[in-house]
Amino acid sequence: MTTYDDRASLTDLTATADRVRGAVEEVIEGKPEVVRLSLTVLLAEGHLLIEDVPGVGKTMLAKTLARSIDCSVRRIQFTPDLLPSDITGVSIWDQQRRDFEFKPGAIFAQIVIGDEINRASPKTQSALLESMEERQVTIDGQTYELPSPFMVVATQNPVEMEGTYPLPEAQRDRFMARVSIGYPSAEAELQMLDVHGGVSPLDDLQPVAHAHDIVKLIEAVRGVHVAETVRRYAVDLVAATRTHPDLRLGASPRATLHLLRAAKASAALGGRDYALPDDVQALAVAVLAHRLLPTAQAQLNRRTAEQVVQEILQRTPVPSTPQQNAFGGLGHGAQAYGQQPPRRL
Repeated sequence: MTTYDDRASLTDLTATADRVRGAVEEVIEGKPEVVRLSLTVLLAEGHLLIEDVPGVGKTMLAKTLARSIDCSVRRIQFTPDLLPSDITGVSIWDQQRRDFEFKPGAIFAQIVIGDEINRASPKTQSALLESMEERQVTIDGQTYELPSPFMVVATQNPVEMEGTYPLPEAQRDRFMARVSIGYPSAEAELQMLDVHGGVSPLDDLQPVAHAHDIVKLIEAVRGVHVAETVRRYAVDLVAATRTHPDLRLGASPRATLHLLRAAKASAALGGRDYALPDDVQALAVAVLAHRLLPTAQAQLNRRTAEQVVQEILQRTPVPSTPQQNAFGGLGHGAQAYGQQPPRRL
């Protein structure tokens, strides 16, 4: 169990996370729930897929999150001629040493920005699989560890599909969450014109946290307690996707693990050393929807995976925990991520 000293440390580390979130929100106007989700994925040791139409700030969000932390950052522009070795690295023969020397690729950074990931060939996309899951790269039988923290933030445009290669299910399953930024409100867009009309605020953004601060936050997230009822609730939600009549592919066991890790990170961002069903509810759509494949009939009926997950949330009984009885029940976590809380059964 978490001691009082651990709780005090968690409070201090949460202040670090708040500084990062505040720095990102200075650049990304009017999207606090998107910024919170991005930080949640980082602290949960996951990877983020940003999918939206052009011009809404997908790459800006990724670059802002990376620049707010004093760590190594690499940006990869995915194109059809990009090779797997451009990402992972290559062994080159050194004539002086009479031996092969490994030249690390762009993946050897703490935050990797993959811009328009669906424009690269499937062979190049697959170069990310090992690094995203196992945080290592194997070249010519030699395994190289990736730095910590490590996060891939990828963007893709779902509208312009000409010359693109849709991400396979195995690739999408590696991403902990998918987020769509959406168009800003009129007020936020007007403020954006004032702020971004001259010099980009990204140019003046200074790091507000160091890489080792993020590592400490990740360690604090690992120590968040999850009750048996909350774990069972996450399993029930994921299991429901595998039997739903509108889905031909449900969520994997990896999705259950990602949902639980994200819930623990959400709890830590809220200053709690225990997770609630609130945290699971708030993140279910972002963590599960991009892994699901609707049936042909559901597509004809214009049923989206997000709608199916919302329906599952409404139908799945919500457990009560001792912490909920003491701290006010359900619904608050969903509102933090810009969603409506599910109906209590």
